[in-house]
Amino acid sequence: MAVHLGYLLPTREQIMQGRHETGPLLDLAARAAALGFQSVWVGDSLTARPRHDPLTLLAAVAGRTPSLTLGTAVLLPPLRNPVLLAHQVATLDRLCEGKLILGVGFAADVPNIRAEFAAAGVPWDKRVGRMMEGLRLCQALWSGAPVDWDGRWQMKQATVAPTPHRPGGPPLWIGGNRPASLDRAGRFFDGWFPNSPAPAEFPERMAHIREVAQTHGRDPTAISGAVYLTVCIDENAAAAEDRMNRFMEGYYGQPAAAMRKRQVNYAGGLAGLGEWLTAYEQAGVTHLCLRFAGDHERHMDAVARLRGL
Repeated sequence: MAVHLGYLLPTREQIMQGRHETGPLLDLAARAAALGFQSVWVGDSLTARPRHDPLTLLAAVAGRTPSLTLGTAVLLPPLRNPVLLAHQVATLDRLCEGKLILGVGFAADVPNIRAEFAAAGVPWDKRVGRMMEGLRLCQALWSGAPVDWDGRWQMKQATVAPTPHRPGGPPLWIGGNRPASLDRAGRFFDGWFPNSPAPAEFPERMAHIREVAQTHGRDPTAISGAVYLTVCIDENAAAAEDRMNRFMEGYYGQPAAAMRKRQVNYAGGLAGLGEWLTAYEQAGVTHLCLRFAGDHERHMDAVARLRGL
């Protein structure tokens, strides 16, 4: 089966440039759909890396380009009340008629993200447990049956409506590359969605996730293997490297070398990109989510030609 090709909307980059309008983002989504990309993704942050709200923006994308699969890359559930989140996600899943993938994470331990949790009134400690319980509560509410819950949140015979278009709610994907993250993906999630393994590392880690899934009575073949990749295309290799470095430093406020070591990325010519993406496909990746280091129209056109879309 051909790999599913996705595109990350530059919500953070637009805000950094002082461009708060949503029209250009919806135009980019429409362009991606017209070129043959199959999905559009949106990131998430409140104060750490300000950007458009992902669920609201994806609702607008659903109305503009109904053919696209929609995804979060990634949403931070610990920042949100799970009852409200269940309501919002179910409504969005109805809007896009079940073409929603909820990529989730619990955020890196860096000062600006700790400050973001404090600004939202959410304790930093035990954020993984808060995320996992909140997602279980979402899934319970997505069933449509009355829910009793006695944990971080308290509910008695409560329901939210509508239920999602897809029975049980959208698939939940999670990233992370540490052993505990891989085990968590195998035990609880419908997909693994990291931003760090090279093609040579992907098969072994995916095999571990599927082994964990099987051990816990889950269907290992039902777990999707996705990857989030940052790309800069330029036939001038030095120019590509410089642009990637400036992009990473501007986006994260950290040295480019550190970020490029932490997140897989490609800077170079189009033919080399084709070989790199093919290596991921041969490693068993089923979904590629591409984030471009600027110049989005040119990058989308180039990838569409490369992939024969």
